[in-house]
Amino acid sequence: MRFSTRAIHAGQDPDPVTGSVTVPVYLTSTYQQPGPGKEGKYVYSRTANPTRTALEECLASLEEGRYGLAFSSGMAATTTILLSLKKGDHVIAGDDIYGGTYRLFEQVLRNYGLQFTYVNPENPDNVEKAIGKNTRLVWIETPTNPLMRIVDIRRISMISKRAHALLVVDNTFMSPYLQNPLAHGADIVVHSTTKYLGGHSDLIGGATITKDKDVQSRLKYLQNAVGAIPGPLDCYLVLRGIKTLAVRMDRHNENARTISEFLTKQPKVEKVNYPGLVDHPQRGIIKRQMRGNGGMLSFHLRGGFNQCKKLLESLRLFTVAESLGGVESLIEHPASMTHASVPRERRLKLGISDNLIRVSVGIEDAEDLVQELNRGFRSI
Repeated sequence: MRFSTRAIHAGQDPDPVTGSVTVPVYLTSTYQQPGPGKEGKYVYSRTANPTRTALEECLASLEEGRYGLAFSSGMAATTTILLSLKKGDHVIAGDDIYGGTYRLFEQVLRNYGLQFTYVNPENPDNVEKAIGKNTRLVWIETPTNPLMRIVDIRRISMISKRAHALLVVDNTFMSPYLQNPLAHGADIVVHSTTKYLGGHSDLIGGATITKDKDVQSRLKYLQNAVGAIPGPLDCYLVLRGIKTLAVRMDRHNENARTISEFLTKQPKVEKVNYPGLVDHPQRGIIKRQMRGNGGMLSFHLRGGFNQCKKLLESLRLFTVAESLGGVESLIEHPASMTHASVPRERRLKLGISDNLIRVSVGIEDAEDLVQELNRGFRSI
């Protein structure tokens, strides 16, 4: 089956008891067992829930994996992956990963004895040079958040495998519709299902997907032991969002291309970061591992924070808010919002300057969005 068909049907057969076409929301904490010491398929909803099972099977199918796990948030999924490591293990991570991931690594997990090195993975040699005897995990995003840098998954995978380290790819920005990291050698894919998979800014969730049975067994054990699982209603909402993922991503992709082209022509814009630009220096990698350019972009506005503040406060169709991937367009200032936990000196070194603005382009009429931005630029 092709993607759009799997998004609607994978893991979502009609209910065998009632014939319900929609997967029911199983609001139960426990299940009747055949007898003492005789467990049924479901025992306790922290361990497994039928609504969550449907979501996990669907996610595995869409990411071309074998196993999926759903979590209470993207950060819960990230934390669970890192809990598979032990004190003294070394992690190599991209240097401009999501601020919340950096905060978790530096301010929480480092206190438990994990070691972290940050490199620019655009050049795979940087990853290879950072490999140590205790390197167990490589963590990348592509495109990166918020600079939209592209990382060659296949080359990083080859380096990771030689080091016997797992490669984790955060695929939130692209969604399974536009990119499948497992097909390019990644060991684990992680998502914030809050974003494009849910698609309507009405839930919090996360997920991991893998092809590896041993990796899945360890993550499944931790999912149950730690207990950072989503409720069945959140699972239902993600499933409902997934059914329209393909049509939404096509519109996000189209609108972001229109907005990026508009921004490149604005005299008040210094630089636009978007994979779909015709002169993008990594076009070869983009064409090889992505089926589109996504709905996320960022740009550097001429001037500093005050100019960014004026622009964002002048807009109405673009809501000033963190998060991304919903049907509505969101706009934010990474330095003071999503990446505020990253030390200023580090942010500036990476290019996350005070004049950087990140946009999650929604599925509104593109012309209305262009007119709104044009009005905003005239007001500053």
